Amino acid sequence: MTKIEEYTPIVGQAVIDELRLLGERLAGRRIKNVNSTAVGGGVAEILMRMIPLLGQLGVNAEWDVIRGDDHFFVITKKFHNALHGVHEQILDEDLAYFLEINRQNASTMDLDCDILFIHDPQPVALIEHKRGGRWLWRCHIDFSRPDERVWAFLKGYVSRYDGAVFSAPSFARMLGIRQILISPSIDPLSNKNRELSDEQVNEVLDRFGIQRDKPIITQISRFDYLKDPLGVVKAYQLVKEHLDCQLVLAGGGATDDPEGAQVLAEVQQAAAGDPDVFILFLPPASDLEINALQRASDVVLQKSLREGFGLTVSEALWKGKPVIASAVGGIPLQIAHKYSGILTHSVEGTAYWIKQLLQAPDFARKLGQNGREHVRNNFLITRHVREYLLAFLAMEHRGDVIQL
Repeated sequence: MTKIEEYTPIVGQAVIDELRLLGERLAGRRIKNVNSTAVGGGVAEILMRMIPLLGQLGVNAEWDVIRGDDHFFVITKKFHNALHGVHEQILDEDLAYFLEINRQNASTMDLDCDILFIHDPQPVALIEHKRGGRWLWRCHIDFSRPDERVWAFLKGYVSRYDGAVFSAPSFARMLGIRQILISPSIDPLSNKNRELSDEQVNEVLDRFGIQRDKPIITQISRFDYLKDPLGVVKAYQLVKEHLDCQLVLAGGGATDDPEGAQVLAEVQQAAAGDPDVFILFLPPASDLEINALQRASDVVLQKSLREGFGLTVSEALWKGKPVIASAVGGIPLQIAHKYSGILTHSVEGTAYWIKQLLQAPDFARKLGQNGREHVRNNFLITRHVREYLLAFLAMEHRGDVIQL
């Protein structure tokens, strides 16, 4: 387990001292996080790293996971897509089943805490069973253009919370409760982001049969339609007409995402017969492999159609890599176009910039250098912990909007 002091060389002693001071002010309070999966996806990854750090700061932080069957997670996946603006057919009986699973979970969970920190739509209806304490709802997804029917349903529950946390200003909604803006973060000392030797990187490439004799273009993400892996394949194919290169599409699934296998199959079909395309379905805890693949890459993509934040952007920037990403969700907070990365809007635009960066390595290197400093200043876990601690403390005070 990483010790809080180990971040001092990266962020400075003053940052660590402030975290300890804030932790002391929360002494004696019990804080419980609830989300929908312990494995897969950015929320679980953040909580896995953050809960131990909070404990080291003297905060009694816990983590629980809502339980559900396949039918429940099919419904919540439809919620997820609809909140990203995708049309989904959700029946009244689906809504009723969603509420019933929340009620079943509430009957077995210990919800008697000082602060309940509920993550994303899956457990949002637990608020029906509020018995005391302060309740915060954390939205990790792109809320800029939600399906109005689904949002109207969820809003009835979100409005009963004491506050809501969003990742970007464009995701905030008209609510009668206070709203807090907190961006996610990466952990620079985790296996996914720590420094690796050339030998470690080459070992991973050899294991997957990837050569270093031609440029490597990589996207790391779940196999999810909203991550647009099919669009990535098309962009690569356009580049391949002009430059010899390789494509790596690597990621896994999440226990609360039932569509992953179907998306993976479609991507495999789209790339069939091309020996320079590597489609890697990685098991949980493949952090070292992801780290090595990003470090070996000449260009990293994040071609999402919708995106709550897209921490794979910050992960690649932290490694000094040039990143080309869609200008959606929280990605523009991480990339200043042509300064710390490239923002695009189409398959053709993505292909154009891949060719540009592969043919202008000095420019690509400068983008990566600028991106690393931007992440150091804005998207490391120490900043994230600080803002969560401040948000918990702010729940004791009155106010409408807090910008952290």
